[in-house]
Amino acid sequence: MTAKQPAVKRYIVNLTTDERDRLNTLIQKGKAPARQLLRARILLKADASEAGEAWSDGQISEALDTSVDTIARTRQQLVEGGIDAALTRRHSPNSARKRIFDGAAEAKLIALACSEPPKGRSRWTLKLLESAVVEMAIVDRASDNTIGRTLKKTSSSRT
Repeated sequence: MTAKQPAVKRYIVNLTTDERDRLNTLIQKGKAPARQLLRARILLKADASEAGEAWSDGQISEALDTSVDTIARTRQQLVEGGIDAALTRRHSPNSARKRIFDGAAEAKLIALACSEPPKGRSRWTLKLLESAVVEMAIVDRASDNTIGRTLKKTSSSRT
């Protein structure tokens, strides 16, 4: 059997003096989001330049109470995209769901909710609205929860 070899780091963090100063200032102020402060601390501990501490991922993980994967991703983001990419959170436009009710469909829903309820009913319920918007082809599908949120957002109510 061979002894276990330490993993070779693929992304080496080498911060400039300006970058180190920026990260230290960010941490000292303490006004940034927690995720950003954690990433700043990770980068300072992982810095392999002459002024850096060059801690291993395991040491950083234990000291900052975070996962090794988070540390590896932060290193990768710094090397591939720079310090701003490592500190800011990216939002993928593909990860967000498309809105079910656009402006026109929302207006039709509000008009329906403000209209007279079906015969034999004293008022519209979310379940009734759910089936009505699908029957009227306003939208392909919608849950009663979505309809409730949409109506609440527009603060539409019959008085």
